[in-house]
Amino acid sequence: MALVRVVTDDGVELAVHDLGGSGPPLVLAHPTGFHGRVFEPLAAALADRFRCWSYDSRGHGDSGRPEASDYPWHEFALDVLAVVDGLELERPSAMGHSQGGTALLLAEQARPGTFSGLYVYEPVAFPPDEAAASMDEHPLVVGALRRRAEFDSIDAVHQHLAPKPILRDLHPGALRAYVEHGFGPAPGGGVTLKCRREDEAQMYRQGRAHDAFSHLAEVTCPVTLARGASDSAHHSPELADRQVALLPAGRLEVFDGLGHLGPLEDPARVAESMARALLPA
Repeated sequence: MALVRVVTDDGVELAVHDLGGSGPPLVLAHPTGFHGRVFEPLAAALADRFRCWSYDSRGHGDSGRPEASDYPWHEFALDVLAVVDGLELERPSAMGHSQGGTALLLAEQARPGTFSGLYVYEPVAFPPDEAAASMDEHPLVVGALRRRAEFDSIDAVHQHLAPKPILRDLHPGALRAYVEHGFGPAPGGGVTLKCRREDEAQMYRQGRAHDAFSHLAEVTCPVTLARGASDSAHHSPELADRQVALLPAGRLEVFDGLGHLGPLEDPARVAESMARALLPA
């Protein structure tokens, strides 16, 4: 699989993955704590309709990390724009999952006309009246800091993570990709997380500190906002309705039986929805 390196405007080197396929370009943006190659099953399901590119956002996978950064989420928009510019893409389509969806919205807000259409699955974009005073005790922050970072081998990682409630419904290919490319050699032997626990926790802390929601009306390209029908602390039906109502060309799609990690749970089903939304009729 071809790997391309691009550099953001603030000097962070990103790993960009050519996931293959034929057709118009499609950029795939991953959630916090994951990396671009978890979309391999999704890209495979889209291979006859799109040329798929994914990337590891800053602090994830094989991309660099900014040494002096609190990970404000507008920096993830810089990652998006660096990928589009580095690959010389002209108004591509893009799909973003959770934080990845937010990054796409922030990028389009920062540079209108970057994308011809967006598909965002449960983007993290809360209205100002739902901003949290502090995220330090949030389960995502606490969970990231407690995450086990080191294992004897990749197989040991897989055996440990496969039964976890949040991961057990993942497509086998997505789970395997997450494990194989989300861990690297540890200095003392074995393997260790590539996305540092402290970095992931800080990313979650910043998840309600950006203003993507307040500028949704500025995203004028067609946007499909998708969510799982399963109860989710990440994205309620009420939040989805408020987000879609602000998007000038927004529409909502709900997936019965899927949760917050829906694109990694049933990539074939989500791929069909994406193709209908992003390709000309």
